[in-house]
Amino acid sequence: MKTSGPVHTYLLQLAAFAFVATVAYSQAVPKYDASTETTFKGTVAELRFVPPSGPKPLAYVMTKTGSAKDDVEVFLCPKKFLDDMGISFKADDAIQVTGSKVKQDGADLILAREVVKGGETLTLRFQDGKPAW
Repeated sequence: MKTSGPVHTYLLQLAAFAFVATVAYSQAVPKYDASTETTFKGTVAELRFVPPSGPKPLAYVMTKTGSAKDDVEVFLCPKKFLDDMGISFKADDAIQVTGSKVKQDGADLILAREVVKGGETLTLRFQDGKPAW
């Protein structure tokens, strides 16, 4: 059976898209672990979105807590949730983070449950760690 050119090309493109989407979403955020919950204060070094553009970027902040070796990466939530809440973070904002300390790709990562900024508390996850978005 001979496959037609356009149909064959379409099926290859569809398979490639499915593969790329699987790889991209396999970098899922680790599960919240209440037994590793910690609270710390720091300042925002950088707010970044992963991926930087696209339909569903996730928001992370790098925080400075003192020495460079103590800097902490914090996963916040999907960018859309921040936008919907009207919250923004910029360099040198003082924050307090409560969240679960986990490993992702061998590096420490905090999954934020609450972030206090300017006296206001942003709840990103419920007490049981389930996302509020």
